[in-house]
Amino acid sequence: MSGGIDPGCVRLSLASADGRISAVNVASERPQVAQALRGRPDAAAVRLVPLLFALCGKAQGRAAELALAAARGEEMPAQIDSAIQHEALREHLWRWLLDLPPLLGEPALKDEFVAAAGWVAGGQRAELAALLDDQRIEHLCRRLIAMEDSAVGAPRCLPPLAARASLGLWPQLDAGFCARPHWQGAAAETGAIARRQGGAESVGDAAAAGAFAARWLARLAELRDWAHGHARVGAGGTASAVPVGPGRGRALVETARGLLMHEIALDGEHEERIADYCIVAPTEWNFHPQGPLAGWLLGRAATDRAALQGFAARAVAALDPCVRWEIEWL
Repeated sequence: MSGGIDPGCVRLSLASADGRISAVNVASERPQVAQALRGRPDAAAVRLVPLLFALCGKAQGRAAELALAAARGEEMPAQIDSAIQHEALREHLWRWLLDLPPLLGEPALKDEFVAAAGWVAGGQRAELAALLDDQRIEHLCRRLIAMEDSAVGAPRCLPPLAARASLGLWPQLDAGFCARPHWQGAAAETGAIARRQGGAESVGDAAAAGAFAARWLARLAELRDWAHGHARVGAGGTASAVPVGPGRGRALVETARGLLMHEIALDGEHEERIADYCIVAPTEWNFHPQGPLAGWLLGRAATDRAALQGFAARAVAALDPCVRWEIEWL
């Protein structure tokens, strides 16, 4: 976010006993932006939304527009929105070319990122495909497979969802759900790994990959799908919207990090004002207190704090929060 608002933090609170991590608490401490939108004129609130989010601003803005249109009775079936898709691809490229190499002790591929972002914007698929098949990317893949990782279970992933189908799972969103979203009563993961449903065949060398590598490889597979013209509805950039009831609408958008949900309720007496606004961001799904991160850390050796910090950094990067993260010891 921008405009002087603290975007918040993912906080890992750890306790140790007998030299190992004995307790892990994961908390997504993020400001309730939706509260600031209540009572505002609806069109002004929607215009404000993308200005509040530094990351995925196009996705946030489009979700707000679609949710408002749905509150006015307009439904949109699931379809690829090219602007959101390009934003998601750019985020994947940022992670792979700028963030991942230093995480593996390699220099960031800055020039490659600038070129690749331009190719996505210009629809130059062949150029991006060539880069993604380059030896430098294959080298990063090999380093990922060899990286110290976690072998803890398969991910519990959200299924592919369009806005209308989501009504059967969550008839109406509220503040409690926004803070701790759940699917079938439990935490679930979203993002490229979920969109590809965790299939080993979809993430290259996933048979040899641990939990962290599989999530990175899923992002790469999504980039390669676009580069080869294989991206379909359901991939990053997919958007849909549905009326929830009179004066209430919901939009679902697949961002780089996963499912983003907006729900707007208009004031019954002043229909051009926002009575309620709910936002469920991917970070709330992926950093749920009962999500995968706690399982990856629980029981690990705690005597070498520097080594644990490095492992935690790789774990957090695999889930890709949209805010900073911190560790505190209890």
